[in-house]
Amino acid sequence: MSFFGFGSKTFVPHKNMPQGGADTRRYGELLRHAETTLGSGNLREAVALPEGEDLNEWLAVNTFDFFNQINMLYGTITEFCTQETCPVMSAGPRYEYRWMDGVQHKKPTKLSAPEYVDALMSWVQTQLDDEAIFPSKIGVPFPRNFKDIVKNIFKRLFRVYAHIYHAHFAKIVSLNEEAHLNTCFKHFLFFIQEFQLVPRTELEPLSELITQFNSE
Repeated sequence: MSFFGFGSKTFVPHKNMPQGGADTRRYGELLRHAETTLGSGNLREAVALPEGEDLNEWLAVNTFDFFNQINMLYGTITEFCTQETCPVMSAGPRYEYRWMDGVQHKKPTKLSAPEYVDALMSWVQTQLDDEAIFPSKIGVPFPRNFKDIVKNIFKRLFRVYAHIYHAHFAKIVSLNEEAHLNTCFKHFLFFIQEFQLVPRTELEPLSELITQFNSE
């Protein structure tokens, strides 16, 4: 049975982090740092680049984590996000998202929300599994355009949050998951703001919520 009922390549646990020897340092220590600072409850502190650490490594380990967080959040409402209930990938009546990956969809293509999310997550997973983009070994450099790649990933992951809030928040509340959703999104928001990963125009669908979280 596939993870959360999706295709075998789409919703899966973490790509395995390097195990043993010097390779453990790249993601292992940074992951532990992230978990420790998150445990303090200070999300602003949790997203900041640890002193003396490499920016690309910090972006990489957090890309893995946020990808998996959103997988799990969306997984809780997949039975309610269907072709019938969500025939268009949108964030309210003013914002519609179309999918383009340059391979199967070479032009912006209208997809249902579950189809869009499935395509998006498969697309992200493919990049996370690519050693030329997310190297797992010490000494292997990140590509020169690594931050641009990360920006594109986070821009698209934001759209899943936008869809959940606009289309499925009532269901989230009925499942008593709104506090968890809000905490996860606030963590995601502070991270993309800290490193300027998503243009302000892309954040418009959740602008009121973002203003509220930034003022708390």
